[in-house]
Amino acid sequence: MNYGKLQYQQKKRQGQSARPTVKEVRLRPNIGASDYQLNIDKATQWLSKGDSVKFQIRLRGRENQFRDRAIEMLDRIATDLSQAGKVQLLDKRALIVQVVPG
Repeated sequence: MNYGKLQYQQKKRQGQSARPTVKEVRLRPNIGASDYQLNIDKATQWLSKGDSVKFQIRLRGRENQFRDRAIEMLDRIATDLSQAGKVQLLDKRALIVQVVPG
């Protein structure tokens, strides 16, 4: 095997693994407790691997009247993931919370 080719492939692999990715999770405000816990567990796994996680709550139709319920869910997500990482962005207007490993 060509040594130069081997060096190139190793350098390429290092560049790909060093790049952190952002995983995105979209939720609705009336999600069930078990589905919510499943998404939180998945997010803690991603944070332990070094990826950052972005939660977005989508409101459709009459759900816009219950915006306070979505804001409470954002706060709950931030507190549940506080042990696994730190909150980088908490935008209550756009209903987005982004957590980075830390």
